[in-house]
Amino acid sequence: MSDWPLWEVFVRPRRGLSHQHVGSLHAPDAELALRNARDLYTRRGEGVSLWVVPSSAVTASSPEEKDAFFDPSADKPYRHPTFYAVPEGVPHL
Repeated sequence: MSDWPLWEVFVRPRRGLSHQHVGSLHAPDAELALRNARDLYTRRGEGVSLWVVPSSAVTASSPEEKDAFFDPSADKPYRHPTFYAVPEGVPHL
């Protein structure tokens, strides 16, 4: 089992919501990873959809480089929703 690849598991709790990362597991292939994820992370009917992704396919930024990585967006305040005035007649915004 130690040579089985690591899979990241994402669960969508209800229709209309986004998938959320819930954990990781080892499995020899995608089908078994999906079945194991179902048994491990949705035992009580918590989800309506599962994704399993090989951990090797995930590319992530480094927490140590967060300042240099995210600084370019800090000088663009127009990207923040507080920059715009929302009219009073607009519902559900």
